[in-house]
Amino acid sequence: MNSISEYFHTDWAAMTVSDWVGTILTVVIFVLMVVVYFQVFRPKNRERLEAQKHIPFEVDNESNGDKDGGK
Repeated sequence: MNSISEYFHTDWAAMTVSDWVGTILTVVIFVLMVVVYFQVFRPKNRERLEAQKHIPFEVDNESNGDKDGGK
């Protein structure tokens, strides 16, 4: 290991289709996660997100009522 650039060298021509799919998928998921984190932790969006925080619990209650014969 002569330098750090040699350590992180990538042979792009030798990459297979699976390597490319994995690389592209990793980059896309990383970008989407950055966008989601930016939206969630932005103070401007707090009111909108706080209004929706009980949605998972409401859906669970509705589905439980259907299994018991419904109300």
